[in-house]
Amino acid sequence: MMTFKQFALSLMLASAVVAVPAGAETKIGFVNTERILREAPLSVAAQKKLEREFAGREQELQKRAKQARDLQAQLDKEGVTMSDSERKNKERDLANLNRELQRQGREFREDLNLRRNEELGQIQERARRAIQEIARAEKFDLILEQAVYVDAKIDITDRVMKALGGK
Repeated sequence: MMTFKQFALSLMLASAVVAVPAGAETKIGFVNTERILREAPLSVAAQKKLEREFAGREQELQKRAKQARDLQAQLDKEGVTMSDSERKNKERDLANLNRELQRQGREFREDLNLRRNEELGQIQERARRAIQEIARAEKFDLILEQAVYVDAKIDITDRVMKALGGK
């Protein structure tokens, strides 16, 4: 069964072919945007930037996780020999530490995802401009970003990466 998006794309392609004057050829290109976002030097640099930006917080989370593991190990090992009040205090400390660790981890992931989306948005915008420039310069009628099958001769991903300062 054909989805609405597939149907709309089919109509666009059909109308693009119909709108071309007789004897003229339609020039179609394809860009693998996932590959650009994964491999372009701009993308790699953005990923390294994010890693540096969040390294301190990640180390702090790992340190807190180790504290929780150490406290759990101490409770497992010495819990039976501790007084009830001491054991309850340690269990409460462990529960508080785990709650704080979960909260900090959730905030870390949210902040990282927000920053990653900001960086990817900037890269996508630059890639879109590069694609449009290539399309105008090389007189493409249609450039697709998603396809079930793509012949290598219409794949312009490498040209877009070069335009972005890559391969």
